[in-house]
Amino acid sequence: MFLGVALAIFGWIGFGCPADASGRLADYLPKAEPGELVPGANRLGLPQGDPAIVPAYKDDQLLGFVYLNSDFANATGYSGKPIQLLVGINPKGVLTGLKLVEHKEPIVLVGIPEKRILEAVNKLIGTDMDPVVRGTVPAPQVDIVSGATVTVLVMGDSIVRSATKLIRSGRLGAPGNAPAGVAPQAAKAIDPGKSAIRDWQSLVGDGSVRRLTLSLADVNQAFEKSGNAAAAARPEEGEPGDTFIDLYVADVAVPTIGRSLLGNDGYDRLAARLKPGQQALVVAGAGRYSFKGAAYVRGGIFDRIELIQETNSIRFRDRDHTRLGSLEAEGAPDFPEIALFVVPAEFNFDPTEPWTLQLLVQRVVGARDKAWVTFELGYALPDAYVKREPVKPAAQQSAAQPAKTPGGAPVSTAEQHGAAATPAAEDEPLWTKIWRGNIVKIGTTVLALGALTLIFFFQNQLVRRPQVYTWVRRAYLAFILVWLGWYANAQLSVVNVLTFANSLLTGFSWEYFLSAPLIFLLWCSIAAGLLFWGRGPFCGWLCPFGALQELLNNVAQAVKIPQYRLPWGLHERLWPLKYIIFLGLFGMSLYSTAFAEQLAEVEPFKTTIVLKFAREWPFVIYALTLLSAGLFVERFFCRYMCPLGAALAIPGRIRMFEWLRRWPECGSPCQRCANECPVQAIHPEGHINVNECIYCMHCQELYFDDHRCPHMIQVRLKREKREALSSSSMRSGGKGPGTIITASGKPVALPRAEAITPPST
Repeated sequence: MFLGVALAIFGWIGFGCPADASGRLADYLPKAEPGELVPGANRLGLPQGDPAIVPAYKDDQLLGFVYLNSDFANATGYSGKPIQLLVGINPKGVLTGLKLVEHKEPIVLVGIPEKRILEAVNKLIGTDMDPVVRGTVPAPQVDIVSGATVTVLVMGDSIVRSATKLIRSGRLGAPGNAPAGVAPQAAKAIDPGKSAIRDWQSLVGDGSVRRLTLSLADVNQAFEKSGNAAAAARPEEGEPGDTFIDLYVADVAVPTIGRSLLGNDGYDRLAARLKPGQQALVVAGAGRYSFKGAAYVRGGIFDRIELIQETNSIRFRDRDHTRLGSLEAEGAPDFPEIALFVVPAEFNFDPTEPWTLQLLVQRVVGARDKAWVTFELGYALPDAYVKREPVKPAAQQSAAQPAKTPGGAPVSTAEQHGAAATPAAEDEPLWTKIWRGNIVKIGTTVLALGALTLIFFFQNQLVRRPQVYTWVRRAYLAFILVWLGWYANAQLSVVNVLTFANSLLTGFSWEYFLSAPLIFLLWCSIAAGLLFWGRGPFCGWLCPFGALQELLNNVAQAVKIPQYRLPWGLHERLWPLKYIIFLGLFGMSLYSTAFAEQLAEVEPFKTTIVLKFAREWPFVIYALTLLSAGLFVERFFCRYMCPLGAALAIPGRIRMFEWLRRWPECGSPCQRCANECPVQAIHPEGHINVNECIYCMHCQELYFDDHRCPHMIQVRLKREKREALSSSSMRSGGKGPGTIITASGKPVALPRAEAITPPST
């Protein structure tokens, strides 16, 4: 029911898929004049090819081409949204112009004018990219702007890499184009049959683990060569030979490397977490310089390291990161920093091809200014881990034109030519591959949702057996916490709501939401549940953090930790707090999604569920404080602070049915349900506030209990009186309807039901 109704609801919405590349480019072209991008041009031609490029003419003379950077290379910035730039390039491969046409970057939040950002990026204009493509000169770099490091680097990298990719395609006629029609001799893929355990020295020795060591002298010399006098005047203090950073990296999705560094259990957990073909890297460092830095704490992005492969690059976010305490390989050093990064599936990372981990070294040169240099740690997977299969003649023809996903991203060699690959599979959307690779998790989630549907539809039969119901509820909450939360990381967040709302305003794409199967299934179920029961199914049953709060409170009550109930007046006035938090986040998301995501840390979900407390101490202390409050006031965070609960309560008012039963005496005079409601969602007048109800069904247990509910006690006593009278009429021997005859033969008067006083409420 959850899934069926939800899919029916979503089915009629009718949002379209993203526009194709030519459509995106055409949307942005009106924001710039031809002469801004290609000097001298006075008109543009029609879009050509996929991804689209547009020729720029002066009358009938071709002067160059215009394209959109995000169509060719990764351009995801600090905000998590692409930075859209129109780029002009001439037929010889020289960059002729740039125009920033759209971004969601939070640069204005730190007082940095957009003009300063553009000045740094515009230094690329006039760069001849053909020698870069040939490898005779290094790729040009932009000057970073303090406070907007990630934004500037992403913009510069996307321009350089997109131009490189375009030149190599041969569509400009540039001499840097690779010879056409050259097909690979063999398809390469990781050999899953090799999974031996090896020690640290052998892993480093054959290149399974790659190393970059920088001394203080190396870094000081790099800043001197950069030409920045202010940076060179502030050298690192210490002996020149002292270690600045000792950096190691390895691809732990490769079975031998992963089992050696993570151990068998660690590798198995990682393999279960990864999608088919997805990779994961271990980065370890020692020395005075941290490869993590502190920017990811504030903004969720690791700005000191960048993964680069060919024309694509990416900086990891905190959702990709897991902190490790040590490496399992025999002889491995003790590193103060070890990070496990999962490479996002959309990056199309090919582990069989060389790649680079670029380290950004920053140096403060003023109150708000920084200088930087980069060092590269190259990695090529040893041939021992790679298997090669001959390419069939039919595949050789397609090898000259790399396969692309529907979004235009190149498909890796392994995906094109792997054992499971077929021509149809190459055209298959990425989200369908993800769903097919998560069949077990999806099936388990569907079964769990089906079980919850049965619990709700047969709630009356279940709550009549309080002990059975209590254990069913606790077992279900434990499953949601351990499996759905800590294992599958399917913890919903108010960020999902903000992202969905933002996508409706900026361009909706089903593929983005379908790429996370469990999150999508949960949202479908919640949409259905809102129609039937309000927000209760999620808040009371499907939220891992809510389950953690309730189970901890159960333990607290078992060990006699005192429980506190806030006075009704104060409790009722604290309810609106979570709605204020949600509305503030929603309003901020309209201005800056990135900043709203930072403010959404008011939810401790990421710390407790996704990262399992492996985070910086301020986040951990905040989460533990909320959990500690929940030991004394059940579901403290849910009641007063949860913005996601507030977001669900608003549409939850459209529910079509009322499933929770009430007696006429509820609230007047009986207050037992109101006094025993775990979250105080029942008003003194007796009605249930569905906006606050988590559907724990405790009031329904009382509703049917003829030993605790005063109404049911009266019903039971009247029933027992009738049964006793019926029995006495056969056994009294004329002693009267108000007596019964005991086994000894003595008459005993029956009690009057009207004289029995219900238990105090």
